[in-house]
Amino acid sequence: MGDDFVNRWLLLVLQLPTQPSNARVKTWRRLQQLGAISVKHSVYVLPNSAQAVEDFEWLRSEIQGMKGQASIFTAASIDGVEEREIVEQFRSTRAEDYRLFRRELAGLKPHGRQAGRGTDRMRRIRQLRERLTEIRQVDFFSAPGADEAERALLALERAGEKTDSRPSPSVAKLDRKDYKRRLWVTRPRPGVDRFASAWLIRRFIDPEARFGLVSDAKDAKEAVAFDMYSSGFRHERDLCTFEVLQTRFGIADAAVRRIGEIVHDIDLKEDRYRAPHTVAIGVLVDGLRSSFADDHTLLEQGMVLFEALYRGLGENRLRAVATASPMKAKSPRKSGGPQ
Repeated sequence: MGDDFVNRWLLLVLQLPTQPSNARVKTWRRLQQLGAISVKHSVYVLPNSAQAVEDFEWLRSEIQGMKGQASIFTAASIDGVEEREIVEQFRSTRAEDYRLFRRELAGLKPHGRQAGRGTDRMRRIRQLRERLTEIRQVDFFSAPGADEAERALLALERAGEKTDSRPSPSVAKLDRKDYKRRLWVTRPRPGVDRFASAWLIRRFIDPEARFGLVSDAKDAKEAVAFDMYSSGFRHERDLCTFEVLQTRFGIADAAVRRIGEIVHDIDLKEDRYRAPHTVAIGVLVDGLRSSFADDHTLLEQGMVLFEALYRGLGENRLRAVATASPMKAKSPRKSGGPQ
């Protein structure tokens, strides 16, 4: 579509069958997830972007699979609807989402002993973080209420960190300077805890860290062992190696903490935290282990996986921002139609 991406709209015009009866509900939910708004009867719009095209194309396929019809158009303007009205509708819709989100947060604000401190409360806060991320991903025009929602959620997250009941090793924090340019060793055939631990070491402790794989830490006396059975950084109490490293080196990062919860449940085969990404990460780890016979390559690929997870957890997608100027009306140009 080339230049059509600049200051243009992407329209989905649809017609749904009466059967199956849930077709309309399913389609409406998908449109809500994508952040689309209705500008006319059966006409939905998104700011034109590569991601919007992909999202509408997949939705069109779903609609056609339900025996419906859908067409996708690009347009510089929409007959009978001013651009500022479209932008304001996007903003007001997201503003309402933020308002409802803040109301949910209010129900979790601490009130003395009634606040609750267990993993259920922390899990709810994490779910709210996921929800806020979803809203911001479809907040294309910086709706009011986003900053207030973020501040309120951050306050809850910080309060949760202070009251987190997880036990941690009662030892002094280590100085990362003492672990620069070191060789770190772990067991052959690394898995989730060693993938994540190696990533944490190179990401936060020493970007130049080197890794070796040995059956016994005694075979590498000058190295720092991790996730070995007998020495070095390893499981302590009910913490996996990743959590021990995070605690011992004082790595305070919300995304790292969330990764620790995922690694904990996979490695210790628990469902304490029930993070939404746990099952998928477990499957990916198994897939990597079956894909690479060389252990060094396997470990490097595992670190790539956790770097991607960290970036995905810690960064919101870039949001399209309107810089619209008055545009002359232009007839919609068809990008696709019913198959």
